[in-house]
Amino acid sequence: MTKTVRARYTLEFKREAVRLVTGGQSIAAAARSLGVVEQTLFNWVKADRQGRLKGADSKVVSAEQMEISRLRAELARVKMERDILGKATAYFAKVQS
Repeated sequence: MTKTVRARYTLEFKREAVRLVTGGQSIAAAARSLGVVEQTLFNWVKADRQGRLKGADSKVVSAEQMEISRLRAELARVKMERDILGKATAYFAKVQS
């Protein structure tokens, strides 16, 4: 049995994520671009509206680390899209033969 490590985010990271949502971006799109779960971002927005948004003090996330996280999420999304397109191409090539 493996033990999962819970991600901890700074208050600045959470505020930036909430700012994306309040700026008009959907929670789903903002969560994908930041590499966090939609429910987590929803909870941050809710806590911010109630004035209870807090961040992790022990781990400082630099701008580079946030960018790496965003890029990893984008890479995962693009790989999934590539796989879907590859399967669709194979399917339609088989159907037309």
